Amino acid sequence: MDVRKEAADCRRSRRARITPHQAGLPTWGERRRVPGLRREEVALLAGVSVEYYVRLERGNLAGASEAVLDAVGNALQLNEAERVHLYDLARTASRGGLKARPPRLTVRAPVQWLLDSMSGTAAYVRNARTDILAANPLGRALHEPIFAMPGRPNVARFVFLDPAAHEFFRDWDRIAFEATALLRTLAGENPFDNGLTQLVGELSTRSETFRTLWVTHDVRLHRTGIKQFHHPVVGDLTLSYESMELTADAGLRMNAYVAEPGTASADAMRLLASWASTPTVDVASDKQ
Repeated sequence: MDVRKEAADCRRSRRARITPHQAGLPTWGERRRVPGLRREEVALLAGVSVEYYVRLERGNLAGASEAVLDAVGNALQLNEAERVHLYDLARTASRGGLKARPPRLTVRAPVQWLLDSMSGTAAYVRNARTDILAANPLGRALHEPIFAMPGRPNVARFVFLDPAAHEFFRDWDRIAFEATALLRTLAGENPFDNGLTQLVGELSTRSETFRTLWVTHDVRLHRTGIKQFHHPVVGDLTLSYESMELTADAGLRMNAYVAEPGTASADAMRLLASWASTPTVDVASDKQ
């Protein structure tokens, strides 16, 4: 990823979405060519010179202090994910041409043991390219359509390139938005990862939806939430999830899905767990 271009495009897109009224600035009834803030207005709000802000918006973040980044973030009304993305880009710009962090393609044995011990929870571990590296039996059973893809299972590739994703995710539009925003965040964290760049290029080439969402420059911190599935065996599921960083394994996160006790989804998860615990059952085809 071109860090300077990414930083420039992000700042411009955030500036364009804020009106003077939202920023608390008077317009005196003037007619404006664009609805967003002007550069000089952002500079005023951030307490920096116009020349310095123009330099920042052109992607030259090297040497920008935390105080300046905070001030710009406040002026542009950035949310937490957008601020983190800005800081990631600034760190990369300040450090120069760093080598890409080698992607993790396997998990340590204790991580797999931990996954397998979570018998009532569907869990998997992914890397910074959204490749699924390991799962427990229930996690594999829940995400069977993703594991059915050829090659290494990849969440983003499944969302945008596999027609089955539209049925599997009951709220596919939201999932597509979140997957794109997550990839944008990961690209800010790992701008020199060629594999991640290739994944973004593949999705941009093959999915019009991804192309449209990618140019919005939205970012997202994937931590907790609710997802709705339509599983080919047990039907509809509404599950809460938690996403946790594996602190000993940089770039890896564990996603764990659980149903609210006493709900139909909890019953469906127990049924799915019974299939997952039976080695002779093919979960993907048992719906016949």
